[in-house]
Amino acid sequence: MRNFILIIRRFFNLILFAGLEILCLVLISHAHNLQGDEIVSSANTAVGILYEKKSDMDKYFGLGRMNDSLLNENMRLRKIVDQYRTVDTLKDMPVRRELATSDTTTHVVKYADYVYRTARVINNSVDGVNNYITINRGTKDGIVKGMSVISGTGLVGRVEYVTAHFASILSILSNKQQVSAKLKDGTFKSTVWDNERPEVFLMKDMPPEAKIKKGDSVFTTSFGNTFPPDVLIGTVNVIEINKKNGKQQLYLKPATNFRSLQYVYVLENLMDAERKQLEEVPVKK
Repeated sequence: MRNFILIIRRFFNLILFAGLEILCLVLISHAHNLQGDEIVSSANTAVGILYEKKSDMDKYFGLGRMNDSLLNENMRLRKIVDQYRTVDTLKDMPVRRELATSDTTTHVVKYADYVYRTARVINNSVDGVNNYITINRGTKDGIVKGMSVISGTGLVGRVEYVTAHFASILSILSNKQQVSAKLKDGTFKSTVWDNERPEVFLMKDMPPEAKIKKGDSVFTTSFGNTFPPDVLIGTVNVIEINKKNGKQQLYLKPATNFRSLQYVYVLENLMDAERKQLEEVPVKK
């Protein structure tokens, strides 16, 4: 109470002046209709501007919640797409057996089942020889080493180190890993980072007969079981042809903007363990 009285005493003149100004405006508005209408109109305009600014501020501070909502919606849509993309329709060949009148040789074989986990990027490097990205998800959120990581636009990397609440991703901006890639004409090769710029990837020694043009998309393959297939790596930006042997070197623009990366998806393939167990059998022998 004492502080309130001190504030009143300190700003008494200002408060008195503001009070008298308000009283004058009220008297004028009641005594003269024209001036009153102008005052009311000006007041309404000022209030409207204040409400508009408040609305803009609410929208700005709500962007974080909006981003999280969009991220969850994208995760749901990607899950639906994967239900159709990760199946193969295989046709059995009849060998020494009679077929029934109805076609029973078609089987739907599922080879992947992905769980998407959203994560926020809290640290990111792009200028090192091997670049890493830190996210705010760890083992308590189901993250384990080796999981693939993508963005909303393309490939990012794979999980390398994990703690209870955080994970470190080895970015594809690294000379530690090559990415098995394919062009739309079916040509397979690996992409590598040029070790200098996060905006440039290379596909070296492409065969002369490969029909490649600027703007062609480059996708991941299922070879090596490192990344899920058909994730966009980038697009062809420059094509160089070796005059001696005719081989082509492609310069790719990555689909993911690593400099402004804020959110990622961590993918868990629920059928990965079964595949690895099977593929390790010949190695042990």
